[in-house]
Amino acid sequence: MKKSVIELENMEFYAFHGCYEQEKTVGNRFIVYLRFTVDATVAASSDRVTDTVSYLDVYGVVKREMEISSDILENVADRILSSLAEAFPAIESMSVKISKMTPPLGGQIERVSVTMDYVR
Repeated sequence: MKKSVIELENMEFYAFHGCYEQEKTVGNRFIVYLRFTVDATVAASSDRVTDTVSYLDVYGVVKREMEISSDILENVADRILSSLAEAFPAIESMSVKISKMTPPLGGQIERVSVTMDYVR
């Protein structure tokens, strides 16, 4: 078996996640990093995208979930992982990191992040 690690790095979204009304109204910038593993044995020799998990399709799922407003990033991360697990049974494990840029914490901070893992 040949394992493949596929990473979608620094996907940027403008979304409306947060506990405060201002965050739900004004929104914020979010950076999403996704890493997942698949068995690449067939795809490595066939050179066909149909024999692996298309990262274009994966991006579409992440984008869809980022468009749904949530109070906390843990909820967004869980939805992303659950949706990907359902849509792509070939994914064996994955990790998602969601960063909220310049969160409204009353001081200077670059980002706050939540990372969640999934293993089938």
